[in-house]
Parts: sequence; structure tokens; C-alpha cells
Amino acid sequence: MKQTKVFLNEGEMPRQWYNILADLPTPMSPPLHPGTGKPVGPDDLAPVFPMNLIEQEVSTQRWIDIPEPVLEKYCLWRPSPLYRARNFEKLLDAPVKIYYKNEGVSPPGSHKPNTAVAQAYYNKAFGIKRLSTETGAGQWGSALSMACQMFGLECRVFMVKISYEQKPYRRLMMMTWGADCIPSPSNITQAGRNILDEHPDSPGSLGIAISEAIEDAVGDKEARYSLGSVLNHVLLHQTIVGLEAQKQLEKIGDYPDIVMGCAGGGSNFAGLFLPFARDKIHGKQISIVAAEPTSCPTMTRGPFAYDFGDTAKTTPLLPMYTLGHGFVPAPIHAGGLRYHGMAPVLSHLLKEKMMEARAFDQIETFTAGINWARTEGFIPAPETNHVIAAVVQEAQRAKEEGKEKIILFNWSGHGIVDLAAYDAFLSGKLKKYELPEEELQKALESIAGFPKP
Repeated sequence: MKQTKVFLNEGEMPRQWYNILADLPTPMSPPLHPGTGKPVGPDDLAPVFPMNLIEQEVSTQRWIDIPEPVLEKYCLWRPSPLYRARNFEKLLDAPVKIYYKNEGVSPPGSHKPNTAVAQAYYNKAFGIKRLSTETGAGQWGSALSMACQMFGLECRVFMVKISYEQKPYRRLMMMTWGADCIPSPSNITQAGRNILDEHPDSPGSLGIAISEAIEDAVGDKEARYSLGSVLNHVLLHQTIVGLEAQKQLEKIGDYPDIVMGCAGGGSNFAGLFLPFARDKIHGKQISIVAAEPTSCPTMTRGPFAYDFGDTAKTTPLLPMYTLGHGFVPAPIHAGGLRYHGMAPVLSHLLKEKMMEARAFDQIETFTAGINWARTEGFIPAPETNHVIAAVVQEAQRAKEEGKEKIILFNWSGHGIVDLAAYDAFLSGKLKKYELPEEELQKALESIAGFPKP
């Protein structure tokens, strides 16, 4: 029989996370304090995050040990299998081998618990009693809800209102794991009330939900804020995905020509590609490609600039590709990946041309996802459909060039709880949508006059 899956046993699971900051050929611009314009120090972040995670955020140590209690929880679903997508390859009829890391095997069904479990552990160790966070589609909120339950923490999740209404089952997953789930914007924070005063029918955005979650956490000495993407320590925790993939590919004697992932804030994509970016820095020939939506085209149309990570301007100024902190994606957009900014690490690597980004519209992405489900069986999350569309595009290029290629991508989560989005696609309600240029320019007005990285 031809091999479809490559497994690692629990004893082969990586025992350390990989920190790309140790190997960057050029230094990153620092986050800035919005009040002083000076680089942010650990003390500035202390009301928001526990000091043990702040240490990871600023660390330049190459390898960081994974604590035993975190490894024990990881063993519920890790190491995750590496699959060869043979049936999808047949459909595409191109000279490609397609491998994917199946992160949909975790209890909440995505890559998000890789950092949720770690963050819950470090907050518990620091003596924190409650975590507050935001979620868009609900994958992060459900992952943190589960992780908090594992370590005996309370959890409050501000869920983007349009997703709260469109995705009741994610909300129910959070409640099942014991979390308090609130539609955002809400009237329980000043940030939420300000938005509702101005826009009573606001569909919400991740930027607004982040503002609410930070305000909620900072107002309670026993609480801290937790973020599911963007920051260095989050990307660090996700590198277990790429480190496992390297071991799995080594077992079968293959190495990718191209590594791909979908990107909203950047964590699942970074988790897969950062260990391979290290190889690239050391001379390996490899392409690294991010896929994002045309309705939220942060990397393909946004400038590299300093911007806030949230709408209410409570975070430090981050050096990143951005659409402006006031950006609210169109409600028609069904594919997730709605964040206005991009992880500073990814932004830096994109600016330095270590990787590239491509944008896909929701008709392309759902078409790719349906074809995937009809060949490989697994129904992908709408976010994951973006990278599948990119894989299809890459396979077509290989066919045109007559070149054999090995493609590796992160299958970041399943879509079983996202079937309402599939219903919208299958019933013809979804439309091709690109962010209009005038809307983009209007959103970018919010960063005029900010310092330049």
C-alpha cells in the first residue's frame, strides 16, 4: 500500500519551541509606546500579560523548553499526523506531491490549542485566576476555553458579533468548556459602549473585541489578557507544527520546495513555516507563501507601518502590514482571516522578501475547499480554504512549467462547525468580493502621522 500518513510517537514529539528571533538576518523594528514613542519595555506590558510570557515575547534565545505540564496536555492530540493528499493530487493532475499537517485533530478542531494550552499554563504558574480574550470565528475562543478548563482558570471571551450570530456552535463549544462568551461590541466595557453609541448596528471586528478584552483584563488584578495570534510568543508556541513536520518528512526522505499557509494574524502559517525559514536563512532553496482574503488584503495591499493592534488604541504600536486599526471587514466576507494587521515577525520576513503573499476571493477559496472535501474527505475550515486555493494555483503553475514540486501546507482546522458558511456558498449567496480602493484608503487615514518603521 502507498503511504498516506506519517506518524511520530509521543516520545518523538519536539521538546522545545523554535524562536526565529535568534536567526533573523536583519533586526526587527521594536514595538513603540504610543505615549512616549519609545520602544516598549517589559513593565509596559505587565498589566496585560504575565511576566513569564513577556519574557518569551522579548527573548532572542533560539530554543525554549516546553514545560512538562504543557507536553502532557499536547499528548491528547500531538504529534499531529502528516498526510499526503493523493486523491487531491489526482484531481489536479499536476506534477506535484502535496503534504499537509492535519491540525484539525485537536479537541477544538484547529491549531489554536498549541498556544492556548501554553498560555493557560504560564498564567496559572504566575498566579492569575482569569483570562480575557477575543475571538473572530470562534476557533481561538474555543481553544482558550478548553485550555483554561484544563488548568483551572476562568475564561471570558468577547466574540465578534457577526460571528456570534453566524456561528452559534462555536459559542456553545466555549460554554461547554465553561467560558463566558459575550458578543462584541458589548455594553460591559467602555470601548464597546463607545462603538455602540456611534454604530448601534456594528457587526464588530477583531480590533474592537481586542479592545474590550484588554479593558476587561486590565481592570481586574487577578486577570490577564490572552491573544491567539500576532505576538512573538504565540508564534513561538505554534512552531511545534513545523518542527514535527520536519521530522515526519525526514522519515520519508522528502523536503518541500514550497511551504504554504493561510494567514489572518499569522500564527498557524508561522507555526509551520518558521522552522523552514531557518533552513532558508542558512541557504536552503525554498519558497514560502501566505494566502489571505481579497476582502481583508493586509499583506497584498496594506502598507508596512506602525499601527495599533486594536480599535481603541490600547496596544503598543506594532511594526506590521496593516489596513488601519479602524478597519471592519464587510459582513459578506465568510472566510475568516478578518484581522486588520499581521504578525510583526511575518511582516518583517515579507518586507525582507523571505516570503510572499497572495490574495484569493471567497468564491475561489470555497470552490477549492469543496473540491478538497470531495477528494480528501475532510471538510476544511473556511480559513484553511484560502491555502487550498493557493495549493491549486501552485499545482497549475507546476503543470504549466512542467516542473515537479513538493508542496507542504498547514491544514489549520476542520469546518464542521462552519457549515453555515458552506451553506451560503452552496446556495449561491456568496459573492466575489474585493476590498474597494476607496475603503482601503479611508481605513488607512487612521495611521496618518504615526511613526514609520
